[in-house]
Amino acid sequence: MSAGLLGLHRPGSTWLHRTPPGAKLAGLALLGTSSVLLRGPAAALALLALAGLLVVCSRMGVRSLLRSLRRLLLVVVLLGGWQLWQQGAARAVESVAELVALVLLATVLTVTTPVDALLQTLTRLLRPLRPLGVDADQVALAFTLVLRAVPATMEIAEETRQAALARGLQRDPRARLVPLVLRVVGRARATGEALHARGIGDQPGPGR
Repeated sequence: MSAGLLGLHRPGSTWLHRTPPGAKLAGLALLGTSSVLLRGPAAALALLALAGLLVVCSRMGVRSLLRSLRRLLLVVVLLGGWQLWQQGAARAVESVAELVALVLLATVLTVTTPVDALLQTLTRLLRPLRPLGVDADQVALAFTLVLRAVPATMEIAEETRQAALARGLQRDPRARLVPLVLRVVGRARATGEALHARGIGDQPGPGR
């Protein structure tokens, strides 16, 4: 399965595949909000368990799941270690469980929903806000880019880890963090330049 969103959808006949995209987006928003409002490791672990159940229901395949989690490993280790050092074990468990759960939920959404259906649904839902200055097409595009960025960042993290291992620098945090940050920032700039070259995101200035 490709790390990019466009290659992530896998056709199927599960109830998740049959659920309308709007309902799945609403569910993702609700669960994401609950992760902010409900604090503590117990709530985070409950969210992770629910995400795991949805992964099973989506039938995405064990190999694809393990590949996604492997790419997430470096970020999880860094985040968990930092939170453990700064705020203790409970906060570390909460942060790691929430991160993994949200990534799995986003993966389930993209595995069971074609990207075109996501874009059309988002555009339709946001179109009534156009009088308020909301550009539905731009927001839908931004949402798509965010979903694509999650697995792409995980892939970069895994490649950075492998490069550090090959050089025997696996215990040097700088050998992982510096290349990771530089590559993620470089990817973001390249994406911005590509969008700009296509005239996406350009705003007319005064007098234009």
